This record gives sequence, C-alpha cells and structure tokens, in this order.
Amino acid sequence: MFIAHRGESYDAPENTLAAINLAWQKDADAVEVDVHLSSDDKIVVIHENNTGKFTGEFRKVKDQSLEELQRIDVGKYKGSQWINERIPTLEEVLVTVPDNKYLFIEIKCGSEILKELKSVTTNSKLQPAQIKLIGFDIDVMTNAKQNFPQNEVFWVNNIKQFENLNSWQPEITRIINEAKQAGLDGLDFSASKIIDKVLVNLVKSAELKLYVWTVNDPTEAMQLIEAGVDGITTDRPQWLKAQLVKWAIG
Repeated sequence: MFIAHRGESYDAPENTLAAINLAWQKDADAVEVDVHLSSDDKIVVIHENNTGKFTGEFRKVKDQSLEELQRIDVGKYKGSQWINERIPTLEEVLVTVPDNKYLFIEIKCGSEILKELKSVTTNSKLQPAQIKLIGFDIDVMTNAKQNFPQNEVFWVNNIKQFENLNSWQPEITRIINEAKQAGLDGLDFSASKIIDKVLVNLVKSAELKLYVWTVNDPTEAMQLIEAGVDGITTDRPQWLKAQLVKWAIG
C-alpha cells in the first residue's frame, strides 16, 4: 500500500483538500492526515499544534475556533497557485475518499478528540475498514482501539539504532508487547536501514502489521518492500510507484 503523506504533499500544500484530492487523482492507495481539536470541538486537519507556520503567530490550534482557523491561508507558502487553501475539517476530508481507498488519521492531540471522532466517522459514508487510526501516544491509541474496535489502530514509533550497538531504541520487543497488550493491529515505524526481514518477521510473528514512514527514495522503498512491510507512506506515491515499475521492467 502506498500512502500519500498529508496528501500529495510534494506538489501541493500538506493536509489541504488540494493535496488530498490530488493524491486521489494520482491513484494513491490511501491518504494520511493529521488531526487536532479546535476550541469549539471540531476536528481540523493540520500537522502542528499551532498555526505559526502559516501566520507567524504561534497560537495553539486548541485555543482557536473553527471559524478562526478557517480564516488562515494555508496554501500560499507552497506557491501562488495554492493561495486561499484553508484548513479542512475531517468531515470535508472523509467525503473525498473513493470506494476501495483508505484514510489514515493521525491523532496529534489527546483522547479528548475520540468522542467527536466517533461521531464524525460514524456519520460518514466510509466503512470501518477504510478508516485507520494512528498516533504516537500509546495511551491514546489504546483508548482509540477501545472506542473503535472495528477499525485498525496502529502505534507510531520513531525507531533508531545506537551506533556500534546491536540494539534498537525504543526496544522492539517492548513495543510489540505493548501493542499486543493494547489490542492494537500494528505498528508504524519511521523509515530506517534497520527495518529488514528479521525485524519485519518479528513484528508479523506477533500477528501485527507494519507500516513505514516517510519514504521518497526508490532504493529505500524497494528494500522495505523486499523486507515485507505492509505499506509505505510517501510524499509522492504516484512518482515512487512509477520508479519502482521502471526498475521492475529494467
């Protein structure tokens, strides 16, 4: 599975409807978006917990209403053709998802978002299998799985290997055990050379899936595919697929 990271974010402003719709037009298998809760309990699609990237004023998302947030131009930083792109709501994103495609929703805040997330996703046209929840906080993801038993839930981790030591940080078996105890469906790791067949088999032997982010290099993508990962998150899925097809033909 090739997952468009914050939409087709290589070409269009991340986490906007422009980037998301472009990803679908370019036949991404799935789109990944980040969500926060506004001050009036609306789920908005934005990566940072503040709007400083777009305004220069680092106001927290949670301290702004939906109306305030949607006054902000979040497209012009990417180029003049994207002027007037706005922060979308999750509802606006859900209606874009085609049949047989998937949406990965990364929860960037706490469990307080889950009640509204349940309402919004339940009222959408999508099946539970089309909506996958991901996040870094194990407690939030545990709560998410309890509230969304029919949806797949994945724990995101940034894994590294210590220099000159044959060990990972965080420790992989601990991550696997915690994910299993929480009833999660899999893991989502930062891309790394240490993700090989041994590591993938370790995860899969625990009956967990493994996704990897963010991969824009064809050589790295091929290595991860050969290692057996279930999906790759990338800023440019169509381009990456095309490079791999060229290699296969060549």
